[in-house]
Amino acid sequence: MGAFDVWSSGIDPDFVVTTQGPVPSGEVTRVVRGLGRILRRHGVDGPVRARLHWPGPADGDAEDGTTLVQASVRALGKAFRVQVSGPGRFASTFALERLDLRLGCPPDELSRPWPDPARPSLSAVTELRPIVRRKDFRLQVATPAAAARVLDAMDYDAHLFIDAETGAEAVVCWTGPLGVRTLGRPRDGVPVLLEDEAVARLCLGGLPYLFFIDSDVRRGRLLYRRFDGDLALVAAAGSEERGRDRDRARQPRVIAGCVRRALPSTVEATSRIAEKSA
Repeated sequence: MGAFDVWSSGIDPDFVVTTQGPVPSGEVTRVVRGLGRILRRHGVDGPVRARLHWPGPADGDAEDGTTLVQASVRALGKAFRVQVSGPGRFASTFALERLDLRLGCPPDELSRPWPDPARPSLSAVTELRPIVRRKDFRLQVATPAAAARVLDAMDYDAHLFIDAETGAEAVVCWTGPLGVRTLGRPRDGVPVLLEDEAVARLCLGGLPYLFFIDSDVRRGRLLYRRFDGDLALVAAAGSEERGRDRDRARQPRVIAGCVRRALPSTVEATSRIAEKSA
């Protein structure tokens, strides 16, 4: 992976574009102008962050390789994000159209069609891939309906949250012909796995993501496949520490330096018996 370049405007310092790879300067200008038109159309005046990953020589020709485009904005106090991969400059066009559609929908209405033609599934049977990013978040406590709105607004394929009814980790995800589905324990038979077992199940099973209970810390985690094929893991902030605290609580307590001492009355009686014997 190459280094990142940051493009910012002196007029609007909250409008920042980050590029990776040989992104043509004309493409950066096209994305900036397209985002500007969309934001003006919807009256959005918050910070904007865009990221373009352009395929280099190692990835194949720039026109035929896979480009990744991500754009994030804040509107009405909420965060919105779109993320699209595709051939060459088409990915930028798809991402701009997707953001325009998202901002044009009512806040509580899902904007994403299913199946989603702009976001093909990342399902693929592969060799074991590494976890290259770990994300520890303070998870949102929400109903499945509220979590589904975050799923749509942030353009996730799956979203980890705390179910307000059960108090346990759960996931809302885009799956099957019905669209959004909620997975939570224990009613859905969520697997209990070690981390390396979860990696093997996802990669060898051809899954785009996997919600599982980590058998070490007994907390729900979300493992998912990135656009580059490597893996990322989402967990609740502090889950590792809570797991270690739980394990320490289960261990027997060891009392060091314990010396059995005789009671004072017993000591005096023993002394009198010794004197009579003398």
